[in-house]
Amino acid sequence: MTVKLFVKADCPRCPAAKHACEGLDSLEIFDVGSVEGLAEASYHSVLATPTILVLDNGGAELAAWRGNPPTRTALHAVLAG
Repeated sequence: MTVKLFVKADCPRCPAAKHACEGLDSLEIFDVGSVEGLAEASYHSVLATPTILVLDNGGAELAAWRGNPPTRTALHAVLAG
């Protein structure tokens, strides 16, 4: 499983999303203010920050939070399930 976090420098909700993802081994963080981050966001149809995507090993979306970050507990429950 992979967790992708899409953030933006001036996003007021992004710090909470980063906190929810702290300590995850499979975390990839993308800044949508960069070319690489914007390209990855476009690929996954990310239109809001923060966005957290949980993807299986084949790249299929298992869970997503778009615009509002989950609690740390909610994210870890999805990852454990």
